[in-house]
Amino acid sequence: MNCPEALAWLYSTQQFGIKLGLENTRRLLATLGNPERGLRFLHVAGTNGKGSVCAMLDAVLRAAGYRTGLYTSPHLVDFRERIRVDGEWISEADTARLLTTVRDATRDWPHAPTYFEIVTAMAIRHFADAGCEFVVLETGMGGRLDSTNAVTPVVSVLTPIAMDHAQWLGDTLEKIAAEKAGILKPGVPAVSAPQEETVLRVLREHGPVTVIADSLADDAPLNLPGTHQRRNASLALAALAAADIAVPVAAMRKGLATVNWPGRFQSVGRFILDGAHNAHGSAQLAATWRETFGDERTVVIFGALRDKTYAEMLRALRPIATEFWFVPVASVRGETPENLAAMCPGPSRSFATLDEALAAAPAHALVTGSLFLVGEALERLTPREGA
Repeated sequence: MNCPEALAWLYSTQQFGIKLGLENTRRLLATLGNPERGLRFLHVAGTNGKGSVCAMLDAVLRAAGYRTGLYTSPHLVDFRERIRVDGEWISEADTARLLTTVRDATRDWPHAPTYFEIVTAMAIRHFADAGCEFVVLETGMGGRLDSTNAVTPVVSVLTPIAMDHAQWLGDTLEKIAAEKAGILKPGVPAVSAPQEETVLRVLREHGPVTVIADSLADDAPLNLPGTHQRRNASLALAALAAADIAVPVAAMRKGLATVNWPGRFQSVGRFILDGAHNAHGSAQLAATWRETFGDERTVVIFGALRDKTYAEMLRALRPIATEFWFVPVASVRGETPENLAAMCPGPSRSFATLDEALAAAPAHALVTGSLFLVGEALERLTPREGA
């Protein structure tokens, strides 16, 4: 298969849906020669901030001279964003080769592997082939039964835990925390962002966890805006210390000063793009807007998936919105603009397409509500990178 054919096959596996469990991932890794056994992982779970913390860990490790692998999800524009070595996306040739290997090896399996199981296993094989010294591994959704939990890391990292994916992880904060805490393993150091007391209680039932008490100093350089990102940076540095990974102070400063993570309060032309997709993330987004623009309000171009708590998200964003402009999201799970408008706490308009809203938007319009939507906006507003 070439790369387009391989990706078409991969996307066809989405018919198998989401399957929580580690059996298929472990079998896939064994089929690929157990590449995880020669790698050192930094494993990151949580509800919000996972991708940012992973990007910071990767940037600091690279600044210190280590060869790194970075595994994140979802991608914004191109599938290959998910798998990077020293900041470079996996090549089309390696994508095709690894997916062909997995397809051929699993053709007769009675329980076909899912999309995420396949991508996780191929990423780990790629990192081993590339000779990565450290791999920063972001969980997909939960923790305990997430495909990434088939590895044993040198440190486990927990970003803020809040309500999200309730249909899969549980309908209470305690149940969700228990799933996220599933990445904690005996003998592996664990660090956590500040959490609600109910979450901390659950985490500590699973083992000792060090909770960071501070944020990155205001005078320290950081290329991602927002007070929450300074807490994320402090968590990333605490994870490196807990894993006893030698990183000079100069490398820490350089990595944080240059870290790039698209779709997180990203300024692109006339727009601000932010992938906040739950109530906790939307509240952080509103706070970052206030920190950056003061009392200025804006048009919020909003699209969301129907399984999200978008009414709560809209309430969190209402103080910074002059008006909400609702658009569809290119996903089978996307909510209609009309249904979003029915839950709106303020003035609103509905658009048939994102393109129409972008064309009509004023300066400093905010695009948010879904990483899928932010990916669509990035594809339209920025030149293609990494090809």
